[in-house]
Amino acid sequence: MVNLYIFNETSQAAVYGIGTYIRELTTALNDSDINVCIVHLRSEKPDEEPEETVGIHYWRFPPPINPPASSDWNTQNDLYYRNIVYLLRLQIKNTDNLVFQLNYNKSGKLAEELRKSFDCRIVSVVHYLAWGLSVYDNQQRLRSIVNKEPPDGFAKNLKKSFQEEKSLYAKLDHVICLSNYMHEILCRDYELDAAKISVIPNGLKDTANTMSKNKLLRKKWKIPDREKILLFAGRIDEAKGMGYLIKAYREVLEKYPNSRLIIAGNGNYDTYMQKANDICTKITFTGLLEKTKLHEWYQMADIGVLPSLFETFGYVAVEMMMHGLPVVATATSGLNEVVDDTCGLKVPIIEQSDSVEIDTDLLAEKIMYLLQHPDKARKMGENGRKRYVSMYTSEIFGQNMLNFYHSLFKICKTG
Repeated sequence: MVNLYIFNETSQAAVYGIGTYIRELTTALNDSDINVCIVHLRSEKPDEEPEETVGIHYWRFPPPINPPASSDWNTQNDLYYRNIVYLLRLQIKNTDNLVFQLNYNKSGKLAEELRKSFDCRIVSVVHYLAWGLSVYDNQQRLRSIVNKEPPDGFAKNLKKSFQEEKSLYAKLDHVICLSNYMHEILCRDYELDAAKISVIPNGLKDTANTMSKNKLLRKKWKIPDREKILLFAGRIDEAKGMGYLIKAYREVLEKYPNSRLIIAGNGNYDTYMQKANDICTKITFTGLLEKTKLHEWYQMADIGVLPSLFETFGYVAVEMMMHGLPVVATATSGLNEVVDDTCGLKVPIIEQSDSVEIDTDLLAEKIMYLLQHPDKARKMGENGRKRYVSMYTSEIFGQNMLNFYHSLFKICKTG
């Protein structure tokens, strides 16, 4: 019997990929022979009393009291982790086959405190890398910064974050990454032993409603039957290629005026609404949608568009494939592995010395190709659905994780 403690924290990342990952993981492990407890740090709930939901235990710990202005944030954060581990020592009774799973890349001090207090295995899932949010899929620029003395504040902060991540992963027994792309980077740039890394792609519960009537949904959302729907879902920011998407859609509108771009998610609305000022009547910003409503847009949409500059995996791509949408995506990082040529059209990332770019003409061309060839688009959607079923279901993900946990102690002894 494995006793698994999964750490989560209140943050923006918990709303998106990490939150989705933990929900899918706990669902997949339900009714298994693994005891699961979610340890939620910096919780908005004020009490520390354990609770249980559908066989999963939850321990919630509030954030630390705001320190004096003169206090060092890192010192306060280290003290917070030390106190959390002290409380865990009081509450954890069964320490057999004990596994702590971290999900955030600034948890080095937490890993240290857990190691000092428990006979355990400590693993982490690499959901994101800090540098990927700023230099995107520009590995040449990353290595240029981390391998020499940075010249400015931006580069110094990036190198510091990189070193913090590297230090954390070196302290762990095992690391889970979501793609072969990430595996290569962890081995080469973070200098991790390949034996300490497992590639386990994420999975999603099948929520596609094949019986749903497209016309009824379009009537509900006041969308004309003949209007072509292009759907983007995710954070509204530069890393998701939002500026490039709006520029490309402006080209699409010239040939396909009977189309609409749906942008589902929250983020920096003002910046991109201003960029789209001249075509604002053809773009709908829905805000962050609850899953049932987002799934209705998946069912109504004709094409999914994901012009990301960096993705460690690509949950949204999997959701689109699950619902049978053909996808136009960038050939970047982990997203390039999720979407293959049978289910989508891909646009390469253009790597410059200090930036990455997308050819918006090519992005528009790929979108228009699918609008012009509905039969091919439909076939790609069908292939995407098959790819989801064969690789990214909750059942496949759950079995892979179960196998990992059951073999973890053997892995750590021999790895």
